[in-house]
Amino acid sequence: MKNLLPLFLLLLLINGLAFAQDESPDYSIKGQLQDADKKPVPFANIALYSFKDSTLIGGSTSDENGSFAIPAVPGKYFLKITFLSLNEKIVPNVNIVSQDTDIGIIAMTSNARNLEELVVRGEKSQMDLQLDKRVFNVGKDLSNIGSNASDILNNMPSVTVDVEGNVALRGSGNVRILIDGKQSGMIGLNPAEALRQIPGDLIESIEIITNPSSRYDAEGEVGILNIVMKKNIRYGLNGSFTGTLGHPSNYGGSFNLNYRRKKVNLIANYGLMYREGPGRGNSRQTYSSPDTSFVYEQTTRRNRTGYSNNVMVGMDYFLNNSNTFTTTLSYRRSQNNNQSNLEYRDFDDQNVLTRTVTRTERETEPRTNIEAAFNYKKTFQRKGQSLSFDAKYILSDETEAAKYNEFSDVSAVNVAQRSYNTEDERNFLGQLDYIHPFSKNGKIEAGLKSSVRQLDNDFSVHQQNELMHWVILPNYDNKLAYDEKIHAAYLMASNQFGKVFIQVGLRGEYSDILTELKKTSQRNHRQYFNLFPSIHLSYKIEDAQTLQLSYSYRLSRPGFRDLLPFSNFSDSRVFRSGNPLLNPEFTHSFEAGHLLNMEKGTFLSSVYYRHRLGVVENITSVDSTGFTTITPINLSTGDSYGFEFNLTYDPAPWWKLTGNANIFRAMNEGFYNDKLYKSDTYSWTSRFSSRVTLFKSVYFQASVNYRAPKKTTQGKDLSVYFIDLGLSKDILKGRGTVTASVRDLLNSQKRRSIVENAGYYSRSEFQFRQRQFLVTFAYRLNRSKEKQNMDSKGDNGDDD
Repeated sequence: MKNLLPLFLLLLLINGLAFAQDESPDYSIKGQLQDADKKPVPFANIALYSFKDSTLIGGSTSDENGSFAIPAVPGKYFLKITFLSLNEKIVPNVNIVSQDTDIGIIAMTSNARNLEELVVRGEKSQMDLQLDKRVFNVGKDLSNIGSNASDILNNMPSVTVDVEGNVALRGSGNVRILIDGKQSGMIGLNPAEALRQIPGDLIESIEIITNPSSRYDAEGEVGILNIVMKKNIRYGLNGSFTGTLGHPSNYGGSFNLNYRRKKVNLIANYGLMYREGPGRGNSRQTYSSPDTSFVYEQTTRRNRTGYSNNVMVGMDYFLNNSNTFTTTLSYRRSQNNNQSNLEYRDFDDQNVLTRTVTRTERETEPRTNIEAAFNYKKTFQRKGQSLSFDAKYILSDETEAAKYNEFSDVSAVNVAQRSYNTEDERNFLGQLDYIHPFSKNGKIEAGLKSSVRQLDNDFSVHQQNELMHWVILPNYDNKLAYDEKIHAAYLMASNQFGKVFIQVGLRGEYSDILTELKKTSQRNHRQYFNLFPSIHLSYKIEDAQTLQLSYSYRLSRPGFRDLLPFSNFSDSRVFRSGNPLLNPEFTHSFEAGHLLNMEKGTFLSSVYYRHRLGVVENITSVDSTGFTTITPINLSTGDSYGFEFNLTYDPAPWWKLTGNANIFRAMNEGFYNDKLYKSDTYSWTSRFSSRVTLFKSVYFQASVNYRAPKKTTQGKDLSVYFIDLGLSKDILKGRGTVTASVRDLLNSQKRRSIVENAGYYSRSEFQFRQRQFLVTFAYRLNRSKEKQNMDSKGDNGDDD
């Protein structure tokens, strides 16, 4: 805890300074809002302006009875009151002399035309561009309905998810994945598998941050993917319920509820999911040397089944208009049961089959994750000034227990093996952020963050001997302890000068990381401090066009599984291992973008360049017996540049088109064991989608995804393509929606790769999951679809 002492001291200091600046006015302006039917108007926005120069002084929100109170010092003011579907109201000549001012009842008049326009136009756009990120609202894409977090990310522009679930952004797997802007145990020690356990129905949006500012952690070479979970704070009882049926077996249900009354908002969501993932693959390996040669083919059939439970409960307590406390508790429990059958066919140099070996695996994989989070946010009389403190504790455990049986058609000896892999994680983080505006568009931001992470991994493989006793294989037995402490501070300033907006920041991070293999007494202790600058520039050419420039310096620390010297033992001829000696990668990232707003759509184009040091590459090596080892190493330096575009266009009111593409060149070069490895590849990824309104409240969508081939330092990844279709209809007066969809219509989403070394050639194909058919029903409680869309645009919190 001594590492967190500076954080709490700064919290007290900034909080004290902030409260000192937050002068408490002596009086208040009170009133009550009513509509034409003399009913209260709740949750309207009331802004207080100076009568002298029209400067915004403060504001408030009416409560459920339509009442409001705005603190103010003696002076002359006027009020501006706004609310959806009601005409704007100006209340002039509001004066405070030496006591509270009670305006009484203020009558608001309806605007039917305004309401009609909101219903037609209130639909939330699929993409929202901000200074340092792009926000994609996942519910607008029919292919996302009934899916999981991994499937949704696979539909995002410039994001790819391979058949094993590994996520990449702009062609690089060094991307940071956050939940609600924070590190989360929901991602877990195995992000690929964890993302499949998060129901998509609980996700609100995905934020793609390709050049993060200093406000964010420096982790992530190509940027950050932030998964924003659903959370409502509307008054009363509100929420949504979703149920899914699919083939192959895919059953799920979820709900997302909130209940708000006066100063308390209660939130809860739950998701239950059961899935089966039948997959298959094949490969052919050839090896030749002066001493020996071999050829073998491998066929794999696998079925991954399992369920997951995700539950979150929380509470917002609005002490007053300036202070909010939020607590949440999350629990996830999942259980996977995986079965695989591998068949090896060995051939001689005349391509004659000499032996067939079969290996079976039966694995259980339970996971548990518990998170407790606390947030305090204080806003001040000055608009935009805020102080927030976050604390989170994460506790996770995972156990992989597998049994293997291997037999051959030319031998009566069977090989029985079993493996155990336990992974336990404890994580605590604290974060403090302060925003201080100094002009209309200028502000200074500062913050501190500390995180302490401890992981323990115990891995062992046992084999049954002739006496039927289980003995440990000494080469596959060890215990890894990983202790990580990261302390950071940042300072940022931003302001607008005419049409130019500039944001500059500097982040410092101190890393103290200890990796220890306890059974072999191998220790690797790293301590380093780095400064990470960031710059963002925006120039508004005209109302419809904006230019953006940005730079950031980032790092990518090795993931836990990259350091782990042991991995899955299911394939007795291919072993993937980590490397405890891996160092972090460092990246200089430059980007320029242009946004064009058109009458019927938007076009965002950007060019980027990245220079990387200490690039981690997976090196494949094969011995004379045919045993293949895949190990990550800090191999090379890398340079990549590319062009990216995102297009949304509405040719007609009933037709919406979206498209994105990322065209890039990537070059890597380095030495390993006195051998030069290099690659120079041109490649691209793209996704195009068309959505049409067939009849009233009936929608059809078709999406095409394509990933071009790309070269690697030891071969090539071949192209991937797949098509998704979706059809939906709104029912129950807009409160319900039924969606039918098919993912990977042509059953073509497969990973195909080639590996070439001196004397070695391998070609493989694998499909993680076959074509899926889904039917989903969603019901919205106390909110129709149109009203939900309007709230999404205009209701971000009543007290903020």
